[in-house]
Amino acid sequence: MFFHCELVVLILALTLNGQIYGGHEAKPHSRPYMVLLERHMQNGQTYYCGGFLLNKDFVMTAAHCQAKSVSYTALLGVHNAHNCAGVQRIPVKAAFPHKDYNETEYTNDIMLLKLSSKAHFNNNVSRIALADQSNGSLPKSCSVSGWGRNDRNSKHMPLTLMEVNVTLIDNELYVHLCNITLNKHTFGDSGGPLVCEDGKVYGVVSASCKTNPDGPYVYSYAKIPENADWINWITGNNEKF
Repeated sequence: MFFHCELVVLILALTLNGQIYGGHEAKPHSRPYMVLLERHMQNGQTYYCGGFLLNKDFVMTAAHCQAKSVSYTALLGVHNAHNCAGVQRIPVKAAFPHKDYNETEYTNDIMLLKLSSKAHFNNNVSRIALADQSNGSLPKSCSVSGWGRNDRNSKHMPLTLMEVNVTLIDNELYVHLCNITLNKHTFGDSGGPLVCEDGKVYGVVSASCKTNPDGPYVYSYAKIPENADWINWITGNNEKF
């Protein structure tokens, strides 16, 4: 997702090298808002994206996670993807990709998923608050998490939730450089939250790329505050869907 019209893109430069490359395993269930999304494809295969709980009815993720999916199942309370103990598996009733999502430039790369039944909150499953549109200022110390590859040579997602600290860079130059060299990043990280020092979500992980072969990977993401009206309209009309 790149700089376009009303949606401001901020780039996340990893302090180490890669997507969740150089990251570490998260403390089990320390991020109870995290959701592992199973994407059931038309060809019968299953792929994965990240997401996070807004409330008992809605999950937020990236719009590009919708590509050719027939349906979704949300897995709540996951830490180890191969351990189903205590995990809530809830089918998704309806998907709401942003109406202005551009799959070529990754603009407005954000989507809401309505669960078919309410999530049951407990120690391992809960919501996370979104950043508001207060004064437009942004924190600098944040983190991202997901089940995407943590080794660029691996073809498989890790078993456990990974996390890494990131630093925000508001620099349009990085955006345009990445626009030339874009690589879709591993879907296991796509749709995950950018969580900052105040404990709120400021962005949805969209894509990753390198500005140069020897430089760090950078994340682009859909900025939450600029989409607040759209988010509130969808979640506010919950009973209509």
